[in-house]
Amino acid sequence: MTSTTHSVEAGPVGKVPAPATEAEPVRGSDPSNGFLAKAALVTAVLTVAGSVLGLVRDQALAHFFGAGSETDAFLVAWTVPEVATTLLIEDGLAFALVPAFSMALARRGQGARRDPVRALVAATLPRLMLASGVVALILMAGAPALVELLAPGLPDPRLAVDCTLLTATCVFTFGLAGYCSAALRAHRRFVAPAGIYVFYNIGIITAVFVLAPRYGVRAAALGVAVGGVLMVLVQAPSLWRQLTRDTADAPNEQATGPSAPALMGATLIATVLLFALCRQSQVLIERFLASSLPSGAISHLNYAQKVAQVPMILSLMLCTVTLPVVARALAEGDVKRARSRVERDLGLAGCVVLLGTAVVIACAPQLIQLLFQRGAFTADDTVATAAVMRVYALGLLGHTLVGALVRSYFSGGRATWFPLSAMAVGVAATAAIGGWAVDLWGVRGIALANAAGISVTAFVLLCGMGPRNVPIRVRRVLGELVKPVAAMVCATGFGGAFASRVESPLLAFAVGSSTVAAVFVLVLWALKAQAIEPVVRSVTTAVTSATRKLTHVR
Repeated sequence: MTSTTHSVEAGPVGKVPAPATEAEPVRGSDPSNGFLAKAALVTAVLTVAGSVLGLVRDQALAHFFGAGSETDAFLVAWTVPEVATTLLIEDGLAFALVPAFSMALARRGQGARRDPVRALVAATLPRLMLASGVVALILMAGAPALVELLAPGLPDPRLAVDCTLLTATCVFTFGLAGYCSAALRAHRRFVAPAGIYVFYNIGIITAVFVLAPRYGVRAAALGVAVGGVLMVLVQAPSLWRQLTRDTADAPNEQATGPSAPALMGATLIATVLLFALCRQSQVLIERFLASSLPSGAISHLNYAQKVAQVPMILSLMLCTVTLPVVARALAEGDVKRARSRVERDLGLAGCVVLLGTAVVIACAPQLIQLLFQRGAFTADDTVATAAVMRVYALGLLGHTLVGALVRSYFSGGRATWFPLSAMAVGVAATAAIGGWAVDLWGVRGIALANAAGISVTAFVLLCGMGPRNVPIRVRRVLGELVKPVAAMVCATGFGGAFASRVESPLLAFAVGSSTVAAVFVLVLWALKAQAIEPVVRSVTTAVTSATRKLTHVR
């Protein structure tokens, strides 16, 4: 892992490079396309690997425990790492730390007399460790009350309490893992942060296969605790080397003068954490409503979400890579470059997630059957999960837009309450629609509420983009997003029709997904979508180059 990290990642950005360097172009231009392409490729490979292992993890749970009361108990305890992931790794902490480290690096390049990076680490890391450790102990002590609050309808909460005692440890380990990820990404180190879910899922899968026959679903909860430790261990060496290298190049910290300016205020921390917690409350609402439904409802919803979210994870990959770029551009006052980057990210992320949405809806039964229908997971579970997944997929574009837009709101390192307000509106819509729809359509009504609520939040966030964050051209972005939406509708219809004519689930999925991809690209090309233009240029260049080489050989 060590040698790989050095071979594929860009060099350090502790100092503002000279205009002639390739890794950091002149102010006002985009960062090196080669660097972004390399970082995106590395992140894509490791993200896909982590997602695949996540599916293997869910397959293991389905095989050993099916979709019954045992799985429901574990998934209630699983709420803790889900919330911790959102707060400490993916959203909350990253939105505060990446801009803070980016600004610290920019100020170091401007000749700050005391190293801002070391000052930031000294001021934030000990506090984070203390706070996350205390919260983990509180959750462990209050596990029975937490289970009663999350799922009051569970027939036997004791198993969920036992699992929660183990999963609560991840609050501390995820806090450290999220801190390392944010610091490394700000330094343009992407290998270790992108690989954390590979090791996390390996820990869970290993624990399930080795210990499940003896300890049941508690083995999966133990795997969560082990996986959290692995997430820290895989990043700590890279961060230590980076900070040590920074120390060698940093200004003399003993120099006189004022200390480094505060780069992270309490208000900023509060806004990002409250937003992330508010967003994760959608899951809490779903579990609460589903706990009163027949046994297995929570499991069906969970399996459907885990599969459907893969396109969303892949679509946000580029936004994760470019967040430090946007934050650095804003720190340097280059709003035009930040706006251009965000607009392109929104268009590309929309295309990726809508292509995945079309595949998920068109091939839902075949996909669930291939992934989970074995062992304790029955054909009835496949039908129920596929139906839920098709409804849940309707909100994937909303989830992607929220994930991309909120990065823009916080990329300037300033506190803003607007994302929290927008998310609160969406959560209120989720709760209201869910309370009404669960009596009509059961678990599908809960999935519908999720899709509707997150779509409302995405619309409010998009309309609220302005001069206090990244002033994107909203009408232009909406006009471009309409094109992949139209492509998704057409591709879903054709893909579903072709897949339903094939009996073999594997062949049906292959036919359906291939049809979806072909129709989706053709419609985008016909509508002249800007997001597909770089792909067309790349393919055209490759074909032209190959043709010239063949002609030269002849």
